[in-house]
This record gives sequence, structure tokens and C-alpha cells, in this order.
Amino acid sequence: MDFRDSTDEAAFRDRLRIWLSQHAKEFPTSGDEYWARQGEWHRALYEGGFFGLSWPREYGGQELPPVYDVILDEELARAEAPARPSLGYLVAGLTRHASKELCARFLPGMINGTERWCQGFSEPGSGSDLASLTTTAVRQGDHYVVNGHKIWTSYSDVADWCLLLARTDPEPKRHRGISAFIIPMKQPGVQQRPLQMISGVTKEFGQVLFDGATVPVENMVGEPGDGWPLAMTVVGHEREPSTLGFAARYGKLVRQMAARNGDTPNEELAWAAVQTEMLTHHVRRRLSEQLDGVTHTSDGSLDKLLMTWVEQSVGHAALAVSGTDDPNLLEAYFYSRAQSVMGGTSQIQKNIIASRILKLGV
Repeated sequence: MDFRDSTDEAAFRDRLRIWLSQHAKEFPTSGDEYWARQGEWHRALYEGGFFGLSWPREYGGQELPPVYDVILDEELARAEAPARPSLGYLVAGLTRHASKELCARFLPGMINGTERWCQGFSEPGSGSDLASLTTTAVRQGDHYVVNGHKIWTSYSDVADWCLLLARTDPEPKRHRGISAFIIPMKQPGVQQRPLQMISGVTKEFGQVLFDGATVPVENMVGEPGDGWPLAMTVVGHEREPSTLGFAARYGKLVRQMAARNGDTPNEELAWAAVQTEMLTHHVRRRLSEQLDGVTHTSDGSLDKLLMTWVEQSVGHAALAVSGTDDPNLLEAYFYSRAQSVMGGTSQIQKNIIASRILKLGV
């Protein structure tokens, strides 16, 4: 496999490096200020020609091969710039399951950053067991009335729109009565409750209470009861490390810790370096498969487990190298603890691998 850039890829990388040298230092990379200015960073990337690279041109993307997203992630990490906003899983869900009319209405604003989005899936009693969600949407004329409680909703306090899962039919069991909606967040009946993380960040996550909120009938994605296939598309893409672009950042952090640690032996740091290199090659293999037209479904659970192991290895190394002396490394450790829960717990990923890939118990 040849990992060298083509002529066009090299030109893109050079142009990106020049742009980042001029703009990246203007934006914070962590803490509340990062989350407060993420929308501004999103728009800056888009206006510079560096966001939505592989997404459909008709909605504001550039329809480039996915290798350009990987180049972007690598160069953002190299420049110590903020990560690109993670929206690929929402774009994938809507382009696959929404009507052309909904895509034409909502995807351009999502991609160019003029409209902010969040994802309303998890609930206090329905995190890993998403099919047990209890939020309801009851039709009343030309709209649905939504009541329920969502949690771990990233950017909910700044979002204009939410891709929401709600139960529209109470009779069918589990996933069969779930529908998907694009619901406006700036309306009466939507209450925000921010959640402070152990790292001290207060702006990333929130609880959202829907109490009589409304959503137009035409904002349903698909037909009533079609929410579960969309949810599986979204979480499948959410679990791919090549989509999330974390591998380059893990490698960057490991190299920084190695430089700081000098010649002092550190088993945790050595293991993190091995794990990071493994994930880097796995992402490259996934990229090669994408370029060959291979799509993944349950394999996303393998990706998610690998990413969890690597991030937590890097987090343990950060703690071993600095203890509590370096706030940035301590934050990396704290944040890594959430990786085995967010996006579906590691236990759920193992169950999916066992049942859907290994066919155990079938």
C-alpha cells in the first residue's frame, strides 16, 4: 500500500498548511472557550475550503475522495489546531434516509456552519439500550408534540436543530415504533440543563427536556417507524475512527509526551505508542476499503473498541508522565474515561461483535 500523497493531494496539503499557519493560532483547542468558538472555527474552515471535503457538492461539499479528510485531520493535529467539527455521521444519516427536499433544506446550513446541530438519541434510562427510549411524539394536525428527556447531547445549548429519535407508536415493542425528526431547538417547550464534566468543561454536554415542544410533520425523516434504520446508520458512522479523525491526535500527544519524558523509561507511554501506531494503520486500512467502495455496518463496533483502547492507553500514559502537574495532560486522562461509554458502551460493542460478526448464539 502506497501512503504517499498524489500530486493533487500534496498540493492540497501545502495549501492547507499555509492556511493553518495564518489562522489556526486564533482558536483555542480545549476548555470552554474551544466549545464556545467551535461554530466560528467551523465557518472559518468552510470558508477556507477545508470543510465538507468528501460530502455531496449539491449541498455545499466538494465530493473529494475520503483521503482528503484524513489529510485534513493529520494537518490539524500537526498544527495543534482545533479538531474539525464532527458532523459526518449526521450527514450520512440524512443523505441516506431523508428526502431530497429535507436534504436540500438542511444539509447546506449544516455543512457551511450557519446552522448548528445536535443529536437527540440517548436518554437517562436509555443510553446503551437505545431501543428502550421513552421520549414520545404525538401527532396533532400538521405537527407532532414532543415530550421527553435527552442527555449527553453535545452542543445542545447552541444548536438550532436536533436530529431527534422519539416513539410515535406506543404499541410496537422496542425499535419498531421509533421515528426520526428534525426538530427546532429555539422554541418554547425546550429546556436546557448543561452538564459539567470531570475535566471542568461545562459547554460540551447537556440535558434537554422536551415539554410540549413541536415539530412540523414534514420534518419527519422517512416514514413513521423508520427511525431505527437511520439511528443505525448514524451510530455506525459515529463509531468509525477514520470518520472521527482521532488517530492523528493520539499520535501527536504521544510524541509530545515522549519528548517531555526524555530517556526516562515509562511502560504506560511505550504501550500508548504501540496502540497509537496500531490504530493509525487500522485507519489506513479502513480508508483503503472506502476508496475501494467497501461499506461497513457492524464493523464499526470493532473500530469503536479499538479507538476506546487506544484513547484510554494514551490517557493512562498522560497521567503516568505528568501526574496532576499538567492541566492539559490531566484533561486528556479525564476525557479518555468517557470513551468506553460514549457512542455505545464497550460492553454493547462486544455484544454486537459477538452476535452480528462472529454469529455467536445464532
